[in-house]
Amino acid sequence: MVAAALDHPGLRLTAAELIALRPPPRAGRHRPASRRPGAVPARVAGQGMDLREIRAFAEGDDLRRIDPGATARTGQLHVRSFHEDRDDTTLLIADFRHAMLWGTGSALRSVRAARWLARIGWQAVARGASVALMAVGDGVPALLGAGTGAAQMQALASLMARAHDAALDLCPHRADLAPALAQARRMVPPGGQVHLATGPDGLAGAGADAALSRLARGRRMRVHLILDPAETVPPDTALSVSNGHATRHGRLSSLDPLPLIAHLRGLGAEAETVMPDDTG
Repeated sequence: MVAAALDHPGLRLTAAELIALRPPPRAGRHRPASRRPGAVPARVAGQGMDLREIRAFAEGDDLRRIDPGATARTGQLHVRSFHEDRDDTTLLIADFRHAMLWGTGSALRSVRAARWLARIGWQAVARGASVALMAVGDGVPALLGAGTGAAQMQALASLMARAHDAALDLCPHRADLAPALAQARRMVPPGGQVHLATGPDGLAGAGADAALSRLARGRRMRVHLILDPAETVPPDTALSVSNGHATRHGRLSSLDPLPLIAHLRGLGAEAETVMPDDTG
């Protein structure tokens, strides 16, 4: 049971607010999957991660797929083409550990992480993908196997809200992400996507880097760094910190996420910062 003091918007996560993030249906004609004449709506081919061939450039090819090596050797433009994704599964990993259960803005960092992941989930089911959930707290992770459609997102929202309530109610202790990332490999097959919402220090801990690197192999791994207002626009005044025996005074400085983003990219993961205004 969540304490009454925490039963307020921004502190307690609700399934209703995550379901309300479902985007409205798009009106109008379906855009063709190809820019070439005569194209009909279909799944875009060649968006996977496995190289199929390197061939001569043809009108309508994506310039971003130009292969510089083959182009230099032949003197003619060549592009890479890829096999289709083997599996369109999206795994959402919500970090609800104790370090995420705080915030200086209108919502806890954990609540903002859940809102961000819910938007990604709704976008995934809109394109027909399967969506799964892993909510990581200081206890056993809450899991939801992959499924499709609005009903899956409603179930996901309910489980995420229950997992957040459980995280608020648990006694805090230091829990690393490495075991959860290892378990995540069994939930999303190669060719799928993994979205992890955590804080700037969320991947600190023994084995987290290695586990993240293994999870990223053959999958699109994206880490969403949920930033707090205290990290983006720290207060100008000096703050006091006391442990009951001694007191220190100091000022907060803005967080520079670029070294962490570069580090995550070196592990094979894409990374982005999520600013406070992005999630409400």
